Amino acid sequence: MLDLADLVWARDPNEGYIQGKLSELGAHEYEIIPTEKGYQKRSCNIDDIFPSCENKSDHDDNCELMFLNEATLLDNIKNRYYKDKIYTYVANILIAVNPYKEIKDLYSKATIKSYNGKSIGEMPPHVYAIADKAIRDMRVLKVSQSIIVSGESGAGKTESTKYLLRYLCDSVEAAGQIEQKILDSNPILEAFGNAKTIRNNNSSRFGKFIEVHYDTKYQVVGGFISHYLLEKSRICTQSLEERNYHIFYLLCAGAPQSLRDKFHIGKPDDYRYLAGCTQYFASSITDKQIQNTQKSKDHIQKGSLKDPILDDFIDFKELDQALSRIGLNESMRTEIYGIVAAVLHLGNIAFEENPEDTRGGCRIMQEAEISLEIASKLIGCDSFELRQALTSRVMQSKGGGVKGTIIMVPLKIQEAKNARDALAKALYSRLFDFVVSLINQSIPFQKSSYYIGVLDIAGFEYFPQNSLEQFCINYCNEKLQKFFNDNILANEQDLYKREGLNVPEIKFTDNQDIIELIESKANGIFTLLDEESKLPKPSFVHFTSEVHAAWNGHFRISLPRASRLKIHRSLRDDEGFLIRHFAGAVCYSTNQFIEKNNDALHASLECLIQESGNSMMKKLFSSNNNSVTKGKLSFISVGSKFKTQLQELMDKLEKNGTNFIRCIKPNSRMTDHEFEGGLALNQLICSGTASVLELMSFGFPSRVPFAELYNMYKSYLPADLIKLAPRTFCEAMLHSLNLNSKDFKFGITKVFFRPGTYVQFDRIMKSDPENLKVIVQNVKKWLVRSRWKKSVHCAICVIKIKNRMIYKNKCVVKAQKIIRGWLARRQHRPRYKGIIKVNALRKNLKEMETIVNQLKNERDTMLKQLKDIDQQIDTAIKKIKSNEKIKSQEIDGYYFMLNGKANQQMNTIKIKLQEQKNAEEQERLRQIQLKMEAERKAKEEEERRIREEEENRRKKAEMELRRKQEEAERLRLEEEDRRAALLLQAQLEKEAQEDSKYRQQLEQERRDHELALRLAQESNGQIDESPTMSRNGTPDMALSNHNRLIRSEAIRAQQQIIGKQKYDLSKWKYSELRDAINTSCDIELLEACRHEFHRRLKVYHAWKAKNRKRTTMDENERAPRSVMENAGKIPLRTQQKSSSDPNSVSIHRYFRIPFMRPNGNTNDNTNRGWWYAHFDGSYVARQMELHAEKPPILLIAGVDDMQMCELSLEETGLTRKRGAEILEHEFNREWERHGGKPYKVQNGKS
Repeated sequence: MLDLADLVWARDPNEGYIQGKLSELGAHEYEIIPTEKGYQKRSCNIDDIFPSCENKSDHDDNCELMFLNEATLLDNIKNRYYKDKIYTYVANILIAVNPYKEIKDLYSKATIKSYNGKSIGEMPPHVYAIADKAIRDMRVLKVSQSIIVSGESGAGKTESTKYLLRYLCDSVEAAGQIEQKILDSNPILEAFGNAKTIRNNNSSRFGKFIEVHYDTKYQVVGGFISHYLLEKSRICTQSLEERNYHIFYLLCAGAPQSLRDKFHIGKPDDYRYLAGCTQYFASSITDKQIQNTQKSKDHIQKGSLKDPILDDFIDFKELDQALSRIGLNESMRTEIYGIVAAVLHLGNIAFEENPEDTRGGCRIMQEAEISLEIASKLIGCDSFELRQALTSRVMQSKGGGVKGTIIMVPLKIQEAKNARDALAKALYSRLFDFVVSLINQSIPFQKSSYYIGVLDIAGFEYFPQNSLEQFCINYCNEKLQKFFNDNILANEQDLYKREGLNVPEIKFTDNQDIIELIESKANGIFTLLDEESKLPKPSFVHFTSEVHAAWNGHFRISLPRASRLKIHRSLRDDEGFLIRHFAGAVCYSTNQFIEKNNDALHASLECLIQESGNSMMKKLFSSNNNSVTKGKLSFISVGSKFKTQLQELMDKLEKNGTNFIRCIKPNSRMTDHEFEGGLALNQLICSGTASVLELMSFGFPSRVPFAELYNMYKSYLPADLIKLAPRTFCEAMLHSLNLNSKDFKFGITKVFFRPGTYVQFDRIMKSDPENLKVIVQNVKKWLVRSRWKKSVHCAICVIKIKNRMIYKNKCVVKAQKIIRGWLARRQHRPRYKGIIKVNALRKNLKEMETIVNQLKNERDTMLKQLKDIDQQIDTAIKKIKSNEKIKSQEIDGYYFMLNGKANQQMNTIKIKLQEQKNAEEQERLRQIQLKMEAERKAKEEEERRIREEEENRRKKAEMELRRKQEEAERLRLEEEDRRAALLLQAQLEKEAQEDSKYRQQLEQERRDHELALRLAQESNGQIDESPTMSRNGTPDMALSNHNRLIRSEAIRAQQQIIGKQKYDLSKWKYSELRDAINTSCDIELLEACRHEFHRRLKVYHAWKAKNRKRTTMDENERAPRSVMENAGKIPLRTQQKSSSDPNSVSIHRYFRIPFMRPNGNTNDNTNRGWWYAHFDGSYVARQMELHAEKPPILLIAGVDDMQMCELSLEETGLTRKRGAEILEHEFNREWERHGGKPYKVQNGKS
């Protein structure tokens, strides 16, 4: 029954999807047997199963796959990854997988030239193709462009950005100094803003939007770099396996000895701020060039860190050269290095309690005095003043006003450490801002007309300890994901609707609720944080409690105890919160939120900085002269500043054309040729790529307005084609180039192309002139042929209309003739029938006259009496003829009167004859009497028959009246049903929304679990394997009401009804159901099995229809399309009830309707045929397809269930099709004529 030859993909937590074969159709899950050894048989939900191809896929564009689903997407990316093909498309979105190695000639200058001016799809997928598309879109559309590079940390965003900029600057014919300076910004920004993390050796710890500006001739004239949210906490602390910013290690490893001696630079483990990983990145060659006195103990013992693109020794030289090329002289570069060294020495200043201070103050430790002297010298201030600023702070009494009493308040050890760290953070962050401003000054853009911006911002982050930095980064990623959803998914579908394209709606998870949770002006987390920071004594405990109180019951936020990681469950409710982001749940610890939200220095340090004698320090803090006078109520928090910057960035992106690059991290160990399917799949789903693939299976990613397409190729056209209207030109071109009609579609204002089709069209249009001449000739032929077809069609339509009018006129005349004849006959029937009856009396008179002629006596008298009767007959006939309004009763009166006189005269004649004739004459008279009696009876019989006909007509009229009344009643009931159906539809839609929300929350739970599992593996932590939420939203373990799901009462009621059924068939196998149908004698069990059997068939066929092959489409229809479509239109009231009554009798009914295979040509009569169905009760028992010149298809239930129609009789709507039902012998005659065996009645049913 099941076709085990078909391969499927089944969900797997580690591999993402594994290949297998269907072995059993369960009630809710399907049994899968994996094809690869090492995997056990498993049961999967139908939503986690997708069809698979037999051969391994290797497509540049995932939209070219045979099956478009997330499983085939993952498989194609995986297959290409192992072939070092790290780039693929989903329509116009580039997927880039980090190879963690160098691939030969992938980014060479020859490669750049090969992609110059090429459309997407014309060359293999590449980051250069996206850059070239942005340049061409900017030229054609006259709109600035943005390229959004997104992905997790370690996915390769920084490298992708680097190669994008290289193409944007090197693709021009002659790259000059400006282009070189833009490229030089990369090593500078990486040195000051990138660091090694546990997930990425070169992780950008800040966000940047790099703009490359162009003039009207599309030449690079400058650039601008906007940066966001530098991770300041990394300056002072790092985890064990992570490093501080690269610049510190570059200075230790690559700086010349003179510079090292000047700034007293040692090895990394000499500095507290480099206490994490102290090893250098170096190759085997450069490692030997670094002296052992510059290496830490860990570096000497473990060796250097390896990375194909990082080398601290070489990178310092490249950094120094890049700074020189952007215009910094040696003196300024030395000053910058001096500030970096000052930060290192500041970190070595340690504190201890001061026993001489009765107020609990502290002092600098004796061994830290050298660091204090060096730091003060590099900063440009007196060491005593620096000591005072670090160990005490200045306060001003309120009563004294501005000139009030100055109070020196000693600081405790922890407060002094915080002041030291705040100064170090301020120095480094201001230095970073200054370096970026220097880059921007070296690449001005006064003559800019357009720009192409490349956005590279930190990916979604989650660690065992997450603070304000991770919160801001993840908030930014939420905004970018929302922009992606709106720009690609929502706007794309809105465009299809506006242009009149029939594209099915694709559902996706909208994360607007998370964004409102964070940035809402009323009670968003940022707003609550700023309000807390302005309080006299802010407290993170109070802030956390306010957040939970403001968003109590919101699904996206919960208490730390709801985390799956045990390390997070140790947090108290007022020490953090858990937010369910689009990529997974992250638990944030709030104990440093307030301090990190306010990064201002206290007054003593502010005064110290302002009085510095270092020229570089004055440049760094030149914009902070008035900060001393600012209070808490007027400060700008880190969160507010970042939110404002992010909104400005989003406004830029909204105005620009947008291109997306989705970077994928293939494994967690950052090694080449290792692919973790589960990790990659989670990134593809969270980035929305899988939803885009589903949309593109029906959509058209390339689109051009008619006018723009016309103008684009206008120069290639001859004069006679230039006169065409743009839409006519587009139609003529596309239809004449022999492109598949399914690969493009005309909207209202644009022409839309399937993936790859526009490239084919563009290549044809820009081919050599000889080929273009052929195209022009084809266009002319198509135009002539099209116009001729339209003329012929119009002539045929006119002829058809004329013939139809003549035919209708004849029909009307004929109808009038019939009706008039019927009316005349109905009006005159009593008269001419009465004349016939009266005339019939003349025959009797003639016979009587013959008898009278035999009389010898009184013959003349008798003849005269007969003549009088004859005259009375004439008189009666004249009256009947002359009076059109005479009634049948009057006619009957004339007849009975004349008949009575005739009878009376006959009696008189009899008496006369009796007297003169003998017995023979009397016998003859008797015969005449008998004959007259027979005629009388015949007349009475005729009259009775006429009365019966009149009675039948009356009854038929009553039946027709009753039928009309029943029809009116039926229409009334249908109207009531329609209203009831609308109410039910509203209820079903509400339940569908609840179900959709429930599924989204289940998917969110799965993402949270996968994220927690990855984090536990990285941090060697423990994960709590809590059960997933049940259908009504109540988990097995009692969580707080913050994240409890509530299902509708209707769903629970439905589950209770299912639970009360007599037979629970949910655990029965598919084959067991079929065997029970064939062998069971229990009528109730039999009917229950039949309904469950066909229900599973419907679910299976719906799954196959959803995941059908793109090339075969509807080839595998199991019934005519009208039958399949009718199933979705059946009102709930009319659906057939389950015939579970043991006394019910199964009714056999037979149907026949026309059928045509949709994959054939509509003009090919060989595809037309008949579809026969024999219903045994509610479901098909036999099915037959008959086509001309094709072998018949005969299917029997129990043998060919997968190919048969699975719908019930009521769902097919066949009973409502006029002429569809046929007799049993008609079906059996065709069945047996084509080789079918006689049908045997099962289980005694008939």
